[in-house]
Amino acid sequence: MTRATAVRAVLAVAVLLVSVYITLTMSPRLGLDLQGGTRIVLQARDTATVEADRETTDRTLEVLRQRIDSLGVSEPTLTRSGEDRIIVELPDVQDPRQAAEVIGRTAQLTFHAVEGEGTDQPEEETPAPESTADPAPDTDPAPDTDPAPDTDPAPDTDPAPDTDPAPDTDPDRLTLPDEQGRLLALGEPRLSGAGVEDATAAFDAQGGAGWTVSLEFRKGAGQDWKKLTGEAACHPAGDDRRRVAIVLDEKVISSPQVDPSVGCRAGLPSGATQITGSFSADEARDLALLIKGGALPVPVEIVEQRTVGPTLGAAAIDASAQAALIGAAATALFITVVYRLFGALAAVALGAYGVISYAALLALGVTLTLPGLAGFVLAIGMAVDANVLVFERAREECADRPTRSLRSALTTGFRKAWSAVADSNATTLIAAGLLFFLGSGPVKGFGVTLAIGVVASMFSALVIARALTEIAANSRFVSDYRGVNGIARPGAVRTWLVRKDPKLFRKSARWLVVSAALVVVAVAGIVVRGVDLGVEFTGGRLVEYSTSRPVDVETARASIAAAGFGDAEVTTAGDGDLSVRTGKLDNDGEHALRAALAEEGGETTKVRDELIGPSLGDELRRNALIALGVAVAVQLAYLAVRFRWTFAVASVVAMVHDVILVVGAFAWLGRPVDGIFLAALLTVIGYSVNDSVVVFDRVRELWGANRRTPLDTIARRAVLQTVPRTVNTGMGALFILAALAVLGGDSLADFALALLIGIVVGTWSSVFTAVPGALALERSAKAPPPPAPGKGKGTPRGKARAARRDPLDNGARV
Repeated sequence: MTRATAVRAVLAVAVLLVSVYITLTMSPRLGLDLQGGTRIVLQARDTATVEADRETTDRTLEVLRQRIDSLGVSEPTLTRSGEDRIIVELPDVQDPRQAAEVIGRTAQLTFHAVEGEGTDQPEEETPAPESTADPAPDTDPAPDTDPAPDTDPAPDTDPAPDTDPAPDTDPDRLTLPDEQGRLLALGEPRLSGAGVEDATAAFDAQGGAGWTVSLEFRKGAGQDWKKLTGEAACHPAGDDRRRVAIVLDEKVISSPQVDPSVGCRAGLPSGATQITGSFSADEARDLALLIKGGALPVPVEIVEQRTVGPTLGAAAIDASAQAALIGAAATALFITVVYRLFGALAAVALGAYGVISYAALLALGVTLTLPGLAGFVLAIGMAVDANVLVFERAREECADRPTRSLRSALTTGFRKAWSAVADSNATTLIAAGLLFFLGSGPVKGFGVTLAIGVVASMFSALVIARALTEIAANSRFVSDYRGVNGIARPGAVRTWLVRKDPKLFRKSARWLVVSAALVVVAVAGIVVRGVDLGVEFTGGRLVEYSTSRPVDVETARASIAAAGFGDAEVTTAGDGDLSVRTGKLDNDGEHALRAALAEEGGETTKVRDELIGPSLGDELRRNALIALGVAVAVQLAYLAVRFRWTFAVASVVAMVHDVILVVGAFAWLGRPVDGIFLAALLTVIGYSVNDSVVVFDRVRELWGANRRTPLDTIARRAVLQTVPRTVNTGMGALFILAALAVLGGDSLADFALALLIGIVVGTWSSVFTAVPGALALERSAKAPPPPAPGKGKGTPRGKARAARRDPLDNGARV
C-alpha cells in the first residue's frame, strides 16, 4: 500500500466515523411539507409615511412573533426573506383561519382623544371594520381608566369651563362606533401602538376590579399618554370627551373613561394605568394582545399560504425511503454485474456516500423539504457517475496495453477521468446554485441537497472508492484473475460497438433534422394544448381533500357549485382524493367549500392547501423565466472557458433542445408545470450539459493527439468510447427515478417523470444534437485543432513527456 492510498483510507475512515456519530446523535429538521403544518409568506407594504425596508420589516416580524406566541403553536418559526418579506411556519396547524386572522391584521394601533358624540355619515364615508379584525370585548359602557392601586392619583383641579368649543362638525373627521355601537368623533392620532412597551391582563382580587388590562409605555410615548389622559380629565365625568379611544384597524377596541380621581392636566403616568370593566378572562387577554401586538410598523399582506396534512408528509417520507432503498439496491446490483469486484467496491462507496451526505444535511442544519428529499434520493443514482468514468478509462488502458499492471491502469484511469469528472460536477453545481438563489420555498431545499450530494459523491468516488480499489488492485488474486476485477477486460457494450464501428456522422446533418423535428412536435404541443401552469405561477388556491365516502368528480363539482363556487375546477388526485382549484378564495370560503364536500363525502380531511397571491404568482413566473435564462447564459460562459466556443454553443443548443422537449412532453400529457417541475427542469439542464461535457472532453483529447485526422472521425471515436459511460450512468439514475415515479405518489410522480424524460432526451442530444452541431460549426470556424495532451502553449517537450509518464514508471530503461 502506497502512502497516498493509506492517507485516503485514513481520511475515509475518519469522515465515516464522524458521519455515523452525527447520524446517530442528531435528528433531521423536517420542512412543513414533510411534518405537516401551515406556511404563510407575508409581504410588507409601504405607507404614506413609512417605507417597508429591512429595519421596519424586522420590527414587524417581532410584533408578529408576539401575536403568534399567543396562539400556543408549538415551535413556530418566523424569518425575514429579502428586504420586505416574512416567512411564518406553524407546525401541526391544519386550519390556518385563526393564524391568518391574527397574523394578517394590517392596521396601525392608535390612541385618540374623543371630541364628542359622532354624527351619521354617508355609508360610503363610514369606515367599515375589516372582516379579519377581532370583535371588541363585550364590556359595560365606557369602562373606567383607573390609576394603578399603588400609585396615588394627582390632586383634583377645576374642570375646564363649559365654554369649550363644540366638537368639530367637519364631515371628513374620523367617526367610529364604540364598543356598544355609539358613534364617537375622534381627534387626530396622539399616540401609536409602537409606543406600547407592554400590555398585560391580570385579575385584581384585592381591589375588586376583576379582570383588568395594565398598560406600560415607552419613555417618550409615556409623556404623550400622560398628556392625552390629562386633557381628557378636564371634562366632567360621564362626558364622552373624558374618554380615550384605542383604535385598531379603524375599529374602536376600547374607549375607557379617565377615572374621576385623575385631575385636569395631571394625566396618568406610564406604568400606572389600568383599563377596568366587566371583562372576562378571555376578553381581558384578547384586549391586552390587541394593544401589545396590534402595532405593526407597516401593513402586511398574505401573498402565499400552504397547508400540508401530516399524513401526506409521512407518506412522502415512507415513499422516498422505499424508493431510495430499492433504487440504490438496483444501482448497486447493476454496477456490480457490470464491473464485478470493483463495481461491488463502488457500491460500498455508494453506501458511504449516503451516510456522509445525510450527516452533512444534519450538521449544516438543512431543513429537509419534499423536493430536497427527492434531490437526496436522486443524487444516490447520480453518485456512480465518477466511478463509471474512472472504470471505463481503466478498461481502455487495459485494452490498449494488456500487459500493464492493474494498479497502473487504475491510476491512469483516475488521472485521465479527472477533467471530465470535474467539469460534469461543476455544471451540476451551477444548476444547484441557480435552484437555491432563484428558486422559492421548498425548491431551495432541492438545490441545497443536490449541491451537498455532488460534493459527497466526489468524496466517495475519489477518496473512498479509490482507496478500496487501490487496496484490491494490490492483491495478487485480483490481478491474476482478470475476470474478477471487472476492468481488465472490455465490457460487452464496448466490444459490440468496436466490432460494428457504425459510421454515425458520415451525414451528420440528418441527426440535426431529426432533433429539429422533435422540437417542432414539442412546440406544437405547447401551442395546441398549452402549458398547464400550476397555481404557484398563476395565483389562486389549490386544495386537495380526502373523503370518507367515494365521491365522483361530477357530484363534487355540482355540490361545490351549489355552495357558490361555480368557477372551481375539480379533478381527482391520488387514491380517490379530490383536488379543487379556484381563483380568489379566503379561509372562510375554503371552510364553506369543505363543508359542501362533506355533505356528499362524509368526513372530509384537507390533505394539501396552497394559496398564492396574484402578485407572487407573477413574480414566481418571472423568476422561473429568469432562472432558465441565467442557466443558459452561465452554462454557456462556463463551457466557453473550458472548451472551444463551437463546443460550448453546440452544448447549449442541445440543452435548449432538451428543455423544449420536456416542456412539450408535459404539454401533450396535460401535466402541471409548477415549482417542483422547475427544479426538475434545471436538473435536466445540468444533466444534459454533463453528458455533453464528457463527450467533448474526449473529442478534445483525441483531436489533440490526432490533429491530422478528420474531425468527424474523431467525433465518432469519442462517442463510441463514451457511450458505455453514458449508458451505465443513465441506468443508475433511471433505477432511482423509476422507483420514485412508482412509489412517490402524486407529490413526486411529476418530478420523477420530468427527469425520466429529461435523462432520455439528454442522452440523445449529447450525441445526436451537440456533436453534429459542433461539426457544423467547426466547418465554418478557422480555429486550429486543440494542442496535444501535455503540449499546451509554452510547454517544453521534456515536461510533456514527464506529464505523459506512467505514475508507476520511475523512468529507468534497460
